[in-house]
Amino acid sequence: MDKPLRVLIADDHLIIREGLRLILETVEDMELVGEALDGAQAVRLAGELQPDVVLMDLRMPGMDGLAAIERLRQEQPQIAVVILTTYNEDDLMRRGLRAGARGYLLKDTSREALLNTIRAAARGEMLLKPEIVAGLLAYDEGAALPTKPPSALELTEREGEVLAAVARGERSKEIASRLSITERTVKAHLASIYNKLGVDSRAAAIAVAARRGLLPANTTKEDR
Repeated sequence: MDKPLRVLIADDHLIIREGLRLILETVEDMELVGEALDGAQAVRLAGELQPDVVLMDLRMPGMDGLAAIERLRQEQPQIAVVILTTYNEDDLMRRGLRAGARGYLLKDTSREALLNTIRAAARGEMLLKPEIVAGLLAYDEGAALPTKPPSALELTEREGEVLAAVARGERSKEIASRLSITERTVKAHLASIYNKLGVDSRAAAIAVAARRGLLPANTTKEDR
């Protein structure tokens, strides 16, 4: 049996931590390894405990969640961060995703959505609808665009297929199976796509591609 996913919770509200703890304690493939009350403690415990995933509240006293995400991205890039938020705070979530978070969850989300998002983050994937990603990460009007503007001609046909699959929410394993290539090849195509679009994550690639009109109109994945 694979080792359980190690999860760290960072939230200054006791009731939120207790609720998440109760859920995680009932799941065999996850282990709660620690709880932090603010961003600084989250960064310190992440270094000590080496969790696979950190559930990070954005609004905390002292060092907030956004600053903590940026620190973790620099110091512990192998640790996946999932944003916890009470409301659809577009600006904060957009900044958190740009800073390196692999997804976000509303605190009133369902148990199934919570667990699926944690598992996806641990795999290096994101469970976000493409239209939500585009809305959160698309550059604001007048904001700086990548130094090298992307164009459809810069992507190979296979890279376009991989990008469209990512926008539909498919996982690397699913993409590899459907295109009859290895997961290693999928990751290589993704690395090339990131380089061409001037981004460093799936979410940002989808956002830039959507803004530039590089995605087919039928890429949205239907709710399961």
